[in-house]
Amino acid sequence: MEKAIIGKKIGMTQIFDEAGRVVPVTLIQAGPCTVVQKKTAEKDGYEAIQLGFQEIPERKLTKPEIGHQKKAGLTEYKKVLKEFPLKDCSKYEVGDVLTANVFAAGDHVDVTGTSKGHGFQGVVKRHGAAVKRNTHGGGPVHRHQGSLGPGTTPGHIAKGRDGAGQMGNVQVTVIKLDVVQVDEELGLIAVRGAIPGPKGGIVYLKNTVKTIVEKHATEGGRVNPQKASARVNPQKASARNK
Repeated sequence: MEKAIIGKKIGMTQIFDEAGRVVPVTLIQAGPCTVVQKKTAEKDGYEAIQLGFQEIPERKLTKPEIGHQKKAGLTEYKKVLKEFPLKDCSKYEVGDVLTANVFAAGDHVDVTGTSKGHGFQGVVKRHGAAVKRNTHGGGPVHRHQGSLGPGTTPGHIAKGRDGAGQMGNVQVTVIKLDVVQVDEELGLIAVRGAIPGPKGGIVYLKNTVKTIVEKHATEGGRVNPQKASARVNPQKASARNK
């Protein structure tokens, strides 16, 4: 069953697993989210649910936004609305409330958020370009990009070439993160590693699109394929000397 929820990034911390190892995690205040709308294959051509997150006063919404939420029977209006296409939405109905317990420890999720905005930045900070030598004759161009001209052929700068420009403030998705812990009472989800966005930023969690393959060790432990091939390959000197 595919699952999804909207949350708010709290920040990073660390916890200890059963083996006593330190695990860096990001805490997410997940939900409560209300199902505002439900799309069906018969009516809309695809399966999806629209979730609402965070309360907001009616005066801060437009009339279409108010009407859309009133149609769902909401009395407490939501600030953030996000649609999640799911393969099977039969278990969800309009008005249902989703909390952090939709996910459990061991689940793999994709987390989408808006990265931190750094404004207009030069090529050194934005792309890690080298700084020119601060020696005699360098001039005031130590952090400039320099010439990009490719000569007479093709005679223009290739499209997409890295340079100065807007840095950050874009949608970023980090895939296949582990859910380490879920606190139903506090509504927190601890995800292994870092996620995009600043503290307090809105993030969207959904089942990962990656196929999870469980690794199983052999009875004899790990076998080095290079050493194994050397024992059966007659061309190997180590095999001939046996």
